[in-house]
Amino acid sequence: MSMGIIKCLLVALCIWALSDSFVSTTSSDGLMRIGLKKRSLDLQSINAAKITSREVFHPRGSGDTNSDFNDVNADIIYLKNYLDTQYYGEISIGTPRQTFTVVFDTGSSNLWVPSSKCILSIACYTHSKYRARLSHTYTKIGIHCKIPYGSGSLSGFFSQDHVKVGDFLIKNQEFVEVTREGFLTFLGTEFDGVLGLGFSDTAARQVTPVWYNMFLQHHVSQKIFSFWLNRDPTAKLGGEIVFGGIDWRHFRGDHTYVPLIRRGYWQIQVGDILIENYSTGLCKGGCTAIVDSGTALLAGPTAIVTQINHAIGAAGVVSLECKAVVFNYGNMIWEYLIEGIRPEIICVDLGLCFYNGSHHVSPGIASMAQNRTWEGSSLDESAFCTFCEMIVFWVEVQLKQEKTKEKVFKYVNELCDRLPNPMGKSFINCDNVASMPYISFTIGNKSFPLSPEQYTLRVEESCATVCLSGFVPFDVLPPEGPVWILGDIFLGAYHTVFDFGNLRIGFAKSA
Repeated sequence: MSMGIIKCLLVALCIWALSDSFVSTTSSDGLMRIGLKKRSLDLQSINAAKITSREVFHPRGSGDTNSDFNDVNADIIYLKNYLDTQYYGEISIGTPRQTFTVVFDTGSSNLWVPSSKCILSIACYTHSKYRARLSHTYTKIGIHCKIPYGSGSLSGFFSQDHVKVGDFLIKNQEFVEVTREGFLTFLGTEFDGVLGLGFSDTAARQVTPVWYNMFLQHHVSQKIFSFWLNRDPTAKLGGEIVFGGIDWRHFRGDHTYVPLIRRGYWQIQVGDILIENYSTGLCKGGCTAIVDSGTALLAGPTAIVTQINHAIGAAGVVSLECKAVVFNYGNMIWEYLIEGIRPEIICVDLGLCFYNGSHHVSPGIASMAQNRTWEGSSLDESAFCTFCEMIVFWVEVQLKQEKTKEKVFKYVNELCDRLPNPMGKSFINCDNVASMPYISFTIGNKSFPLSPEQYTLRVEESCATVCLSGFVPFDVLPPEGPVWILGDIFLGAYHTVFDFGNLRIGFAKSA
């Protein structure tokens, strides 16, 4: 047998093996189902997971007439590092097909995978890499780009090729070949890249996302995709994403639909967050929430996360500085509120916050750990502004419940003990999970409760089980904030429909 024949046979076998790895998931109802894999989280990856935010300024064109969304010149975008991502699936790029595992991420918009030209980043050597020279449908673009994430950025360049998602072949899809990855961020991940399910508005170079092209190229008739995440740790199937519709087997009852409130993200309005039947106060008048399949956790305002941690017994780490503000300024805060002074100016009047233009400045707890300037304290002056604002808020909530001064400050000091770790997560006694309260989000004037088992992460660590709170702090100042990130913990409890055609999101109990 000649070498030429042998080479042809080897190529044929490789193509057959690649095609066999993608079992057809198109059903008789015309929907495309993509099975998701699920990895087990470890303590190191959870503690290293990070969600931050930054302000981005951009001009609005005079031709932008979409009045359904806020038209502002500055957007707050949030960044993450994917270390706590659990769910991912398979796609292929090129002809013949090159297979990759990707996170299907509603919190971002671009498709990116490692490039064969990534030679200086160790993380690229632990993942599959796209080789343009092997694909006869590849088209060079070559424009360089950076994609930000929680602890740095990816860099690479744009290319174009055919992308296969299940049985859908999306032709001439633009994507990013990554040439530099963060060492710690992606070295230990089980997925190769990210397939963004966000909007083109927030995509690098505003390229058309993969899921847009699914209906532009007539693969689906409905501009809808839906998520079902399997929270059963023993199940082989981690979940399912359905393009073009809904799988009725994965939910019970009807979906509650709420409209999107801002372009760029799958962002909705939420109401009060309840601990059992008790209000946490801050979101009673409304907060925004981004529904994000690319993070495992629930991230929200420190003032609420602290109340939740207190109710579930999660340990805190920065209590001394918080208690110092209570000790030194608690009586004055009490008197100001009793006298009817506006809560938002109390900390300014006390000299703990200052004005910057038209609003006062407070960094949020996630930034406090970066600063160390006050004598005898690990935090700087602006951190005490954050503590003061939270204490004013907590006292105000308790006053509305007609609690006595002694009971109010006993509770506030307990909340100080439960402030979440700004750089990590909060531990829970696993034996207490069954007796912990339900935490409910109000969405579309309807309550969406999470049981203790649903909002607690159980992690196997050194032959022992560690339990962690699924709530982490994430502070964004008004007018953009407060903001919640509803990650996989919420999507695991509620089957979620992303309806682009009607610019809305729907939730129903998962089956």
